[in-house]
Amino acid sequence: MNDSQKLPDADEPKAGARAPRWLAAIAVLLLLGLAWLWFDTRTEVVDLRRELAGRLRETDSDSRDARAAARQAQESVRDAQVRIAQLESKLAESQSQQLALESLYQDLSRGRDEWVLAEVEQILAIASQQLQLAGNVQAALVALQTADARLARSERPPLIAVRKAMARDIERLKAAPNVDVLGLALRIDQVIAAVDALPLATDERAPAPQTSELRDEGFWTRLGSGILDELKQLVRVRNIEQPEAPLLTPTQAYFLRQNLRLRLLNARLALLDRNEAVLRADLEASNAWLTRYFDTRSRQVIAAGGTLKQVAASAISIELPSVAESLAAVRNFKSARDKASR
Repeated sequence: MNDSQKLPDADEPKAGARAPRWLAAIAVLLLLGLAWLWFDTRTEVVDLRRELAGRLRETDSDSRDARAAARQAQESVRDAQVRIAQLESKLAESQSQQLALESLYQDLSRGRDEWVLAEVEQILAIASQQLQLAGNVQAALVALQTADARLARSERPPLIAVRKAMARDIERLKAAPNVDVLGLALRIDQVIAAVDALPLATDERAPAPQTSELRDEGFWTRLGSGILDELKQLVRVRNIEQPEAPLLTPTQAYFLRQNLRLRLLNARLALLDRNEAVLRADLEASNAWLTRYFDTRSRQVIAAGGTLKQVAASAISIELPSVAESLAAVRNFKSARDKASR
């Protein structure tokens, strides 16, 4: 009985020893799983670290590139700002130069217009003087045509009104009758210049010298002929057509010629002033003096009297047109420009 009881006791420790082995195997497996898990996790962590390090390096490189690009961009911006500032400066300088050029052009244009207007006004003033003083329509017409051509060369549209006024004055001058006042004045001047050379009615004229023929005469005959010739020179008889002509002393003759010259000068002034009544009165008085005091048989006296009669017969009291409209247009245009410039 003892033996049978011992056998079961011997098997009991074997059954109890199996349980720790199983647990040990499980623990080993667990340890192995944990080790693999740790290794795998560590590998992943290492990979992650490597990947993270790579990405950090890439990020650092990108950051460096970005910083470099940012620096380049900043430099480019600074360069662009500098260039923009330079361009703005050049643009401002160009604008100021353009304004200066425009101002200079306007000044030059205004100065050219003023010079042209001053020249045209002077030409019109000369034309007005020719009409008022000399009545020379042709000279005034030429002056207006010259002024119109000068305005046409300037090619300024605002001057059209001035040219229209000048065109109307030109048409009036073309339609006006032409009186050659200047030519009549020159005729009177010719008579004035010949006053000192006109012979008086009382002037003594020496007879033409007689050529003595060579005669074979004696001494007493030649002596008697010489004495007779001398006696003939002492007394001279002449038939005067106007016996009422007074005898004039040299002083009176001098003042007569001077008074005649003054009469003719007054007639010339009346001609230029177109005072026909005074002109005719002075010419008639001068012609009467020529007939009374001067030798009417002389060709010079006859020519002077004929000239004075021709001048007196000319009609000078013709109402001539004026260039007042053209002058007024030029002056109004100048005053309008002056007000606009102010």
